[in-house]
Amino acid sequence: MAEHKNGTSRNSFTNQYHADKLVYYEVFPCASEAIKREKQIKAGSRQKKIELIIRVNPKFKDLARVISDIKT
Repeated sequence: MAEHKNGTSRNSFTNQYHADKLVYYEVFPCASEAIKREKQIKAGSRQKKIELIIRVNPKFKDLARVISDIKT
């Protein structure tokens, strides 16, 4: 998370497009379920993705702090 925020990886997608704000996440018990869900989301339209975010985070707040609070 810190690498994305700090722009450590110069050639990364997040650095090139300034995508350093976490607005949506889901938690899964295993990687295979997470990958399946990621593919499902990626297959959807941009509008569907925006609607998904708005349902859980209507103000598009940066949720990175929430994640770091959970880990500690």
